Amino acid sequence: MKTLLVLLGPTGVGKTEWSLRIAETLGCPILSADSRQIYKGMTIGTAAPAAEQLLRAPHHFVGILQPEEYYSASQFEVEAVTLIGQLFQTHQCVVMTGGSMLYIDAVCHGIDEIPTIDEKLRREVYALYQTEGLDAIRSQLKILDPQFYNEVDLKNPKRVIHALEVCLMAGRPYSSLRTSQRKERPFRILKAGFRRDRSELYDRINKRVDEMIKQGLVEEARHFYPQRHLNALNTVGYKELFDHFDGNCTLEFAIEKIKQHSRNYARKQMTWFQKDREIHWINLSDERLDVVKEVIALLSGKV
Repeated sequence: MKTLLVLLGPTGVGKTEWSLRIAETLGCPILSADSRQIYKGMTIGTAAPAAEQLLRAPHHFVGILQPEEYYSASQFEVEAVTLIGQLFQTHQCVVMTGGSMLYIDAVCHGIDEIPTIDEKLRREVYALYQTEGLDAIRSQLKILDPQFYNEVDLKNPKRVIHALEVCLMAGRPYSSLRTSQRKERPFRILKAGFRRDRSELYDRINKRVDEMIKQGLVEEARHFYPQRHLNALNTVGYKELFDHFDGNCTLEFAIEKIKQHSRNYARKQMTWFQKDREIHWINLSDERLDVVKEVIALLSGKV
């Protein structure tokens, strides 16, 4: 049976290395479900697979777009599902791995048809946010889509801004476009989730940030500083350093904020994933566990 094996988990848990080991064992390609690793040049800040890792298995959706290019979960759904169908012509199994919740759900369940946002409109909305703040965006959203206004996290600028963009682009409320109907896929989907004990995960995240700094994250962020207004760069690891470059904090403070925000994001990911009862969880803190055997047992229906 043609199977999409989804390997997911929070940031810093170890998805990249274990996905590689599993893909090597199964002899299959890897699709990245990461909304930031898809961009070129953002290698260190997004913990994208290194050059030698990319050689261990065929990879897709890694470093294929420029940061200024607009991309959405709905576009990923169409392109990923099409590619998966093509890969199934020569493979029984395809691995998809990442931590972007919407990208994973888009492929596994489908996502509503949301219009592509015109770049001019995107700049206008962002300019409004920059000059008048989030309250101005909230006020417009409340007028155009009171239903979604009452549902959305009003403290989340990204969600509020995106909803307003969709309202303006579609000429109708964002909530009217969200049907949340699950789509059937012509292949089997199995999900394995990687997790670790919280203290271990947080320690790994802190050490990974320190390693990113050693690898040159500050220089990478400085390269993208002129493009800091782009949505692709509104990302943990870059925005804290941009704040430092603006003179608002010391480098040491920015690094601690990267660690804190990364831990917060990991917690948010786990909250999202734990709602999904289809996930077979594997605790990587259990050193007695043979992870590859556990995944193979999942594929064969023995767990």
